[in-house]
Amino acid sequence: MKPISLKKLSYTLAAVCLLACFSDAGFAQDKDWRPVTPTELAAKPVVEPDADAEAIFWEVRVDDSSAEELALKHYVRVKIFTERGRDQFSRHDVVFTKGTKVKGVEARVTKPDGTAVFLKPEDVMEREIVKASGVKVKAKSFALPGLEIGSIVEYRYREVLDNAAANMRLIFQREVPIQTISYYVKPFSGTRGMYYEPFNVSARFEKDKNGFHRATMTNVPAFPEEPSMASEDEVKSWIYIYYSETGPQKPDVYWKDISKLYYERSKEWMKVNDEVKKVTAEAIAGATTDDEKLKRIYDYTKTQIKNLSYAAKTTDEEWKNAQKAKTAGDTLKLKYATSGDIDNLFGAMAKAAGYDARQALSGSRNELTFDKSVANATLMVNSSSIAIKVGEKWRFFSPGSYYVPFGMLTWAEEGQMALIADSKEPVWQEIENSPTEKSRATRTGKFNLLADGTLEGEGRIEYSGHWAAFVKSLNRGDSDSERENKLKSLLKADIFGTTEVESFLFNDMETTEKPVVYKFKIKVPGFASRTGKRIFFQPNVFERSSKPRFTAGTRKYDIVFSYPYSEKDEISIELPAGFALENADSPGQMMDKQGIGVHKVTIGVRGNKELVYNREFSFGNNGFIRFGSVNYPILKGLFEAFNKADVHQLTLREATTALTSK
Repeated sequence: MKPISLKKLSYTLAAVCLLACFSDAGFAQDKDWRPVTPTELAAKPVVEPDADAEAIFWEVRVDDSSAEELALKHYVRVKIFTERGRDQFSRHDVVFTKGTKVKGVEARVTKPDGTAVFLKPEDVMEREIVKASGVKVKAKSFALPGLEIGSIVEYRYREVLDNAAANMRLIFQREVPIQTISYYVKPFSGTRGMYYEPFNVSARFEKDKNGFHRATMTNVPAFPEEPSMASEDEVKSWIYIYYSETGPQKPDVYWKDISKLYYERSKEWMKVNDEVKKVTAEAIAGATTDDEKLKRIYDYTKTQIKNLSYAAKTTDEEWKNAQKAKTAGDTLKLKYATSGDIDNLFGAMAKAAGYDARQALSGSRNELTFDKSVANATLMVNSSSIAIKVGEKWRFFSPGSYYVPFGMLTWAEEGQMALIADSKEPVWQEIENSPTEKSRATRTGKFNLLADGTLEGEGRIEYSGHWAAFVKSLNRGDSDSERENKLKSLLKADIFGTTEVESFLFNDMETTEKPVVYKFKIKVPGFASRTGKRIFFQPNVFERSSKPRFTAGTRKYDIVFSYPYSEKDEISIELPAGFALENADSPGQMMDKQGIGVHKVTIGVRGNKELVYNREFSFGNNGFIRFGSVNYPILKGLFEAFNKADVHQLTLREATTALTSK
């Protein structure tokens, strides 16, 4: 066998996701703890002067030399500087998933006076921390004994993955600053070579002892989370290691081969047989336009085929049969399928209707946006759809994405480049963002304002498009009572903490194409403030507790919105008897020069006793949802102006004389 060595690729980019099983830590080769020096005990922060805690070293040893298992040893040492740092590290979870074993969890706290306290084995508890869609995520949890300001915390453990290969992400940037972080990797000695791609990282692998290769970074700042930023995978520092038989290729050559491969495979996946022709003819009978035909095919695949990837109840037999399905005809026979096979059935039916249907590959913006300069499908291809040629333009569809309406893809797939499979050359086309009106929150309400400041009445909120998909995903798998509690919590957060929900109704959230609608009757004590003969109140009930979107003075990363969206509010408020508006000014209309964000408010009075408030807001017009950090001050100021308009107050004054009318 040839000797295996890590080979460097020259590509650099934005970042990718950390696998859940590779959590916070590192491990030493020796069995005993490394000595803590007086210098370390007396040390102040090195990387960031105001750090609450700082890792002195962070090590992970990835041993893939065995054919039976992949083993990772973790060992980390952290210095605590403040109470917040102490609270941050007082308890620790080692997270792992099915197929992973966590062994030998140990921890030690060295106090400022040099005395050490060790974690007892019986104090390490295993618990389930997440259970969603049948996937269990567990953790080895422990509290660190005797932790105080000035202490040094250490913990180490071993992860074992059976029959797994070291195709993984190595994360170099964590929640605390790190003085030195090192990954040691020992590849498997087989016919394939191990390669790596660095992302936002200066570290490179060098040969170390005992068959390991080491990559080290020093003085790594903590990873700062910022609102409305790109995925962590795009901005963190990390390295991806992987095995390959061919090694790195030029991107143009690589994606040409991938394009051909998927084109050939899709011939079988989207094969048109007699049954596909029959159901297609029945589905589009009477349809005359392209939209009508494609919508009917879309609806058929969504409503007549059970989507195992989203269904509340599935069986092992269904999954086994679905995995055996190779063609669209197989899916039609089963009447159930994975989301990918539902997409392929849509493609086959579109072909039967006379359209050119192809596999389309793209990334996922909640992981890594597609970049064709990186020749690695494992990293870049996180999603797929079906491209349909309509006239001279390709349109993208994915009925397998259960909550997505016709004509849209998930927000994570829109707004990036896609590769459309072809037998000769790949076809590149951008997946456009859906316009703002496709994802809208429509809020209506009829309320009474009482003289003591209490607001009461009825409201209705409707979400469509990406907004509806988000709400449905958020409530997926929940009981009706759990869904009701979540939506009630949203009402309290948006309106006011004193909000009392007296009645509540919502529609079927499992209906894929319909918007999410919920109706409610509320009472809000203290909604308005009364001072003497005046009452001060905000006419936009739904923005009563609104806060500015951006508050930090500076920004490190680009600002990225998930998708273009809009809001429409129609509110009427009956004013308390004996009070009249002292001022009824309106914020009017505001927008940026390019019209990316538009905010318009009109306020009127009907019959001297009913306030009528209308608001229309949209952001991301013309598909603009990403902005460089240099534009942060402008964007921050714009949203501060929007918020000021949303929380705009009016004043009522108690009448001193009776009004008469002619």
